[in-house]
Amino acid sequence: MIDQLTLIATWLAVPVGLIALIDDWFLRPGREIAAAPAPARDPPLARAAYLALPILVIGAVVRMLRAEALDFSLVLVLIAAVSGVVWALDSAWLRPARARRAATAGKAADAAREPATVDYARSFFPVAVVVLILRSFLFEPFRIPSDSMMPTLLDGDFIVVNKYAYGLRLPVLNRKVVEIGEPQRGDVVVFRYPPDPRINYIKRLVGLPGDRVRIEADRVVVNGVPVPFEPIGRYSDGCYIDMQLAEETLGEHVHQTLYCNTPGDFSVPRLPSCDRNMVRSYVCGMEGLEGRPDHGDVSDIDVPPGKYLMIGDNRDNSADSRYWGFVPEENLVGKATRIWFNWDLHRAGGPKWGRVGARID
Repeated sequence: MIDQLTLIATWLAVPVGLIALIDDWFLRPGREIAAAPAPARDPPLARAAYLALPILVIGAVVRMLRAEALDFSLVLVLIAAVSGVVWALDSAWLRPARARRAATAGKAADAAREPATVDYARSFFPVAVVVLILRSFLFEPFRIPSDSMMPTLLDGDFIVVNKYAYGLRLPVLNRKVVEIGEPQRGDVVVFRYPPDPRINYIKRLVGLPGDRVRIEADRVVVNGVPVPFEPIGRYSDGCYIDMQLAEETLGEHVHQTLYCNTPGDFSVPRLPSCDRNMVRSYVCGMEGLEGRPDHGDVSDIDVPPGKYLMIGDNRDNSADSRYWGFVPEENLVGKATRIWFNWDLHRAGGPKWGRVGARID
């Protein structure tokens, strides 16, 4: 329902915005000059456009925020460009034209108010530029959209991504202009999903260029050497039942992984104990399955130059490089550093305040 309403609002925002813009720039100043010093009265169509436009814009913004394939950098560039052009046009052309029109009518130069669109543009331009610079070159917020990085990151975690950790890139073009650092094994990385670069993904970097990686029973083997992996107990949260929990060391990162050594799918219809609006729950039962291949096993993978192998910490519920391939260097967005908020709207109980400020290892 929300998606349908926001889609309608997005489509209506364009024609309604054009009506408001044309009236605000070209027609309203004439009405105000003619009526001065009394206030001018807008015609019904213009009044309806001015009243509806804020609601339609809010609906369009909500749709953009809910969209997975949103290039927010492009949105910021467009806002900065359009607001800058509007501001410049008013200073160079519209404002002098309003003053000449008022003088011709024998009215004060300020008889016609500055158009609201120009006022908005002057306010939005510096904000859009500052946010674009901060988001493109320093830090970017990102919301965790799935369970693939459990237990390190939960669906609903809002994290900070260090954008300069792997070099500075131009917004939209994603072209690296300044070399700063290189990805390290074990980093939690945000990147543009190779099959659809409009979507951002987050996984853990397991394989560097030139590595040979193998996954056996949810354990990572790099260049023939198993990475340290120590089972530490069971994990249950009502949606995931009796999962195995282990502590893994990848490079300088010590983190936990979630896994279940089974040869097939262990999902079940959503359990009553699950407090999230999940379609499926997961029940791990490994008794009697020792020695059989795990369904997430992969044989030796050679990582090509300039590419990286990314795998989720939730080894048996992660769509990662095992299934869709490598991540090119140019797709890297940044390194995940900290959780700044948590609120999964699909989970009962509201925000998990204890996760705020947690470091991402």
